[in-house]
Amino acid sequence: MAMAALLLLLPLFFVGAVLVLHAARCDNKKAGLQPYPLLGHLPQFVANRHRILDWMTEVLESQPGCTLVLRRPGVQGVVTANPANVEHILRASFDNFPKGPRFGSILHDFLGRGIFNADGEAWRTQRKAASYEFNTRSLRVFVAQSVHSELHGRLLPLLRRAVTSGQQIDIQDTLERYAFDNICRVAFDHDPRQLPDGDEGGGGDGASPEAESGRFADAFRDAANISAGRFRYAVPGFWRVKKAFNLGSERRLRESIAMVHGYADRIIRSRREEISMGCEKHDLLSRFMVSQSDSYTETALRDVVISFLLAGRETTSSALTWFFWLLSSHPDVERRIRDEVAAVRGRRAQSDLNNVGFDLDELREMHYVHAAITESMRLYPPVPFNTLDAQDADVLPDGTPVGAGWFVAHNSYAMGRMESVWGADAPEYRPERWLDPAEGTFRPESPFRYVAFHAGPRICLGKEMAYIQMKSIVSCVLEEFELEVNGEYRPLQVPSLTLRMADGLPVRVKARGN
Repeated sequence: MAMAALLLLLPLFFVGAVLVLHAARCDNKKAGLQPYPLLGHLPQFVANRHRILDWMTEVLESQPGCTLVLRRPGVQGVVTANPANVEHILRASFDNFPKGPRFGSILHDFLGRGIFNADGEAWRTQRKAASYEFNTRSLRVFVAQSVHSELHGRLLPLLRRAVTSGQQIDIQDTLERYAFDNICRVAFDHDPRQLPDGDEGGGGDGASPEAESGRFADAFRDAANISAGRFRYAVPGFWRVKKAFNLGSERRLRESIAMVHGYADRIIRSRREEISMGCEKHDLLSRFMVSQSDSYTETALRDVVISFLLAGRETTSSALTWFFWLLSSHPDVERRIRDEVAAVRGRRAQSDLNNVGFDLDELREMHYVHAAITESMRLYPPVPFNTLDAQDADVLPDGTPVGAGWFVAHNSYAMGRMESVWGADAPEYRPERWLDPAEGTFRPESPFRYVAFHAGPRICLGKEMAYIQMKSIVSCVLEEFELEVNGEYRPLQVPSLTLRMADGLPVRVKARGN
């Protein structure tokens, strides 16, 4: 144990020495971005790790071509916020920039060989199967039904209870629970009940199915957060030492992953039995099991499902949390959203006036809602940073050389703030930039300029479903409630696998007109 304790302390001594060195250099002259001998940019990285996204934005904005060659001990690569470079990496030279062994090894314990962690033929096989399923109308209808059920059966009743009680709620936590319930239904037609039904107050004893689902949800969140933390070690790869000795966060990760995998395996075995008895299901797991019955082992199916759970739980809740925070300081945007929602509802036939929620066609009519959500993700993309590996040496369109084996990363958080990309008003939240001036309809941008849903062959398959969910929530919540945020509140960022708020987003829920 003494050796294990020493191993844990060594990085702290190392980081302390690096910070002292950086502080001493900064006292004498501005350190800037000049790499240190042997240490490269590690001192700057460590000094700014608590604000890494804003620091990288400042750095990239000061660089020619919005691109930086970044060096740290054992790691060298390129970070860019240049759309031409992004298109080269994600489309033109796609085969030269796979996820690579570094990314794959960091997330392998959690995601295995699922679609978001796979390369080559393994990725192509999963992508082809998933693309087919995501383009079926039956799945879109199933998603819309799941969103409607969770929204009107749980989320809106929970907000009504918050109005009555007058107590603050953490809307980030609420949205994460909502998203987890919804994606579990879509991914394997299972209801973890992270939000209580109707007027229930939640709870349940430790032996109940809801309690077991709760432990699964908690384990899933911890596994995602700890896995993401492996990318941020000051000493790259130190997590391997902790894993070998089963120490600290790596011990918690192993326990969390065991819970997640065991829970998913039980659902997969149960689903095989249901399908063998002729039960018809429309969730993603069942679709993969029926259409790809000869291609997937139980482990492979688990990896597929966990990847989609991660995407569904993390991304939409992150996007909506930052959206509601931005909206709290932009009453003009909130008013225009409500006006559009009222106009869409007002165009309904008399026979449909009593129907709650909005159907797919009505959601497509909400161009300003679409623009407001899109603009929020421009500034606060759910996945703010994405890393690939260069198989062979290359030169990016802006002239930046890339060595074989280097990492190559595109920073969508920084790109959304680049004046060279979006103009002088880049830092401003302005949904109108997405609307056609004459028609008022939504006008999309190049996916290599707006990378919130990735781009190229790996572009997000669930983009349409994500908008269905987000627009349904925004329209129904703002039609009935006001979410009041303390004007002094400034959220701290937590770049996990997605961009989260460190302390959540506390809000008071008020009924419209009160």
